[in-house]
Amino acid sequence: MATMVELKASNREGTGKAANRAIRKDGRVPGVIYGDKQEPQNVSLEYREIFKQVQTGHFLSTVYMLDLDGRKVRVIPKDVQLHPVRDFPMHVDFLRISKSSRVEVEVTVNFINEAASPGLKRGGVLNIVRHEVELSCPADSIPESIEVDLTGLEIGDSVHISAVKLPANVTPTIADRDFTIATIVGSAAMKPDEPEGGESTEATE
Repeated sequence: MATMVELKASNREGTGKAANRAIRKDGRVPGVIYGDKQEPQNVSLEYREIFKQVQTGHFLSTVYMLDLDGRKVRVIPKDVQLHPVRDFPMHVDFLRISKSSRVEVEVTVNFINEAASPGLKRGGVLNIVRHEVELSCPADSIPESIEVDLTGLEIGDSVHISAVKLPANVTPTIADRDFTIATIVGSAAMKPDEPEGGESTEATE
């Protein structure tokens, strides 16, 4: 499960491009906190801390405790704006949550036991349809990833969300169909099956 991380934040008065540029020049990232039936609140955060969290790859699926000038606010990032060229964080949107809240997050899919898949051992290829799956989770128990077991899968087999064991109270946000996560497909590099007895199939005159 995701670990609670505390980030220090400060209130900010100014808004707009000029104010945001000034904040970034001071080594901070502008942001906003919204939700929980409260007014949006403009904040700024230490650039180094936000950059480090974004680099984990789990930023948008991690619950954080913001220390907002001494007041603790439980949040989850909903969006991070990155520089189009240099790829550093420029703005962050946070959603206020409580311990009883449910959140929708995209969770990474990990594939295990590839060596136990007969189809892959024969030269088949794992065709990943979804690298991430959007899940509805309790705010205090968001899984860092979900695992797909490839044991026993042959060429032509598919893995659907119904075959994945999810944590308690965690459900896929797509509920109207049993969507595909991955398939085992044939490869052009695969060797054709030899005829029984190893006899040549070439025609003789």
